Amino acid sequence: MDTKDITILLVDDEPDILEIVGYNLSSEGYTVVTAKNGVEAVKKAKKKKPQLIILDVMMPEMDGIEACEQIRKIPDLQNTIITFLTARGEDYSQVAGFDAGADDYITKPIRPKVLVSKVKALLRRLKEEDTSSNIVRIGNLVINRDEYKIIKDKNEMVLPRKEFELLSLLASKPGKVFKREDILDKVWGNEVIVGGRTIDVHIRKLREKIGDKSFKTIKGVGYKFVV
Repeated sequence: MDTKDITILLVDDEPDILEIVGYNLSSEGYTVVTAKNGVEAVKKAKKKKPQLIILDVMMPEMDGIEACEQIRKIPDLQNTIITFLTARGEDYSQVAGFDAGADDYITKPIRPKVLVSKVKALLRRLKEEDTSSNIVRIGNLVINRDEYKIIKDKNEMVLPRKEFELLSLLASKPGKVFKREDILDKVWGNEVIVGGRTIDVHIRKLREKIGDKSFKTIKGVGYKFVV
């Protein structure tokens, strides 16, 4: 996918951030759409259907966490990559972001060129996947990788992108222990820096939705999917 075919929604209440970051992304050939608050972000996300959303947390009218939750409810934006760009580095803020459906978390201040590099790494996840059949059936669970869809006990559910990819990875080899570093590499990519609690947060959400007994923690090593 060429950069000209990629739309990025940049959301921040600081004009300088919108101008500087927007300019650097536009210089790379991306189509950049901006918004000053969460309410405006949700409206523009619905209209423009961006491939990537860079979302500030602390904003007037509607903060980034709530905006992320609203965007994740839009069917056409289930596979849109959402990353938070914020000065807040507290663990609880990061956890809240991932719980809301974010894929990544970038702390500012950050040099524009470094941000552009991170954006490129995030967008590599949009590479077209193998078009061969990607349907996995495990017990009462069906994972359709082509449509990013989960069917559990004949009930269809849609998971946030990273939760789906994590489940798909673990379920690809039931019983196999996936090391934490391998999970980060395969699901998040080794070029993107994420917090140490990222995997734990996503596993917790999957336990709530798929079932606690389906995931086993191997202390100090990683996780495995249990049939």
